[in-house]
Amino acid sequence: MKTIRLIYPQWQGGDIARWIPELTPDDAARGYYLGALLLDFLAPRNGQATFTVPVTTAPGAREAVDGVLDRDAILCQMQAALELLERERPDRVVTLGGECSVSVAPFTYLARRYADDMAVVWIDAHPDITLPGDAYAGFHAMALTACMGRGDARIVSALPAHIDPSRVLLVGVRDWERPEIEARRRQYGIRHLTPADVAADSGAVREWLHSCGASRVAVHFDMDVLDPAEIVAAVGVVPGGMKTAEVVRVIGDIAATKELVALTVAEPMPRTAVRIRNMLRELPLLR
Repeated sequence: MKTIRLIYPQWQGGDIARWIPELTPDDAARGYYLGALLLDFLAPRNGQATFTVPVTTAPGAREAVDGVLDRDAILCQMQAALELLERERPDRVVTLGGECSVSVAPFTYLARRYADDMAVVWIDAHPDITLPGDAYAGFHAMALTACMGRGDARIVSALPAHIDPSRVLLVGVRDWERPEIEARRRQYGIRHLTPADVAADSGAVREWLHSCGASRVAVHFDMDVLDPAEIVAAVGVVPGGMKTAEVVRVIGDIAATKELVALTVAEPMPRTAVRIRNMLRELPLLR
């Protein structure tokens, strides 16, 4: 079994400056880039081959195309990630992002590799099932719908496979953002579990895994699922989230129940590290 580590510092999917007033808009937008590099630095070294998806940090107009902010940059970088995966042909992928859409390429690559024998557990404070034309144009909020083959035609047509909503479980959602998003979840038939549902144990997750009909699982872990009363690690700071120990336990129990073929850690927003970096840039002999 070949496992690779994919460093995917994509930031273009987010439109987040309004939620991080302590940073400039440019620093907030590109904070995901630094966040991905920090995750790679902090994660244990276990011999996995590591590859980095080329992601531009060049300033641009940040315009929406067909209802998706920075669509063309996202598509270009996604195609680079897919080319890397096709070249290396891994059986398992650890992805360190970057905003949530970094899961789209590895998950759909593995969905083709394992056909109907892969489920997705999406651990997130938000459902990430918006569509182009919705009120928010950030592609990171469209990541799960893209995995399911819905959304921007150019992006969806470039994906190697799509994942049926019946094989998707949302865990930890506590902010549906708008009523139509929760209605869409019901329309698609996606099961979801709240933070309270998994606070004491992972029984409801294991029950769903046994019923989903797949022997393999891809796990997406958005760090905004974490309770900000314990740690502020992402953009989102909606109260009432999961504790770090609960997330670790749930993912560990998933891996003990089914074969874990993908793990994404996404949405790190290192506010303090960005400010320290900016301070260091101003110091004599460091400039």
